[in-house]
Amino acid sequence: MKLAEALVLRADCQKRIAQLRQRLTRVVKVQEGEKPAEDPADLLTELERSLQELTGWIRAINKTNAFTAFDDKRSIADALAERDELMQRRRLLAEVLENASIRQERFSRSEVKFHRTVDVAAIQKEVDALSKAFREFDFRIQQLNWTVELAGE
Repeated sequence: MKLAEALVLRADCQKRIAQLRQRLTRVVKVQEGEKPAEDPADLLTELERSLQELTGWIRAINKTNAFTAFDDKRSIADALAERDELMQRRRLLAEVLENASIRQERFSRSEVKFHRTVDVAAIQKEVDALSKAFREFDFRIQQLNWTVELAGE
């Protein structure tokens, strides 16, 4: 099985767990004399099975990422950490831009006037560069995911 397939199956498992959580929330309490639409015990059993399956996927994926080369110097796990750093930097700078771009309406001369303390154009340029770098880096990771066999297969 390819790593990319395992990632899809892990995502499906995570969605199933979220759905089970919602279904359990709806049936843990009912009015006196009513019966729940589904048996909570059955849902808990299915949840336990899904959680164990998810743990298996996570272990296999993490093992594969740790021991598979991304390039001459990094594993896939290293590349994922760098991709996450790019995403975090981009998000933080985008927040700075958003806050610097909010117009403060003044209705009289006596109200406080605000001035930007950052170069919005320069930060926007950096956000754009980080976005591009993230997309390119993520694309390389995704390509590799379709060529790598899952560890333990």
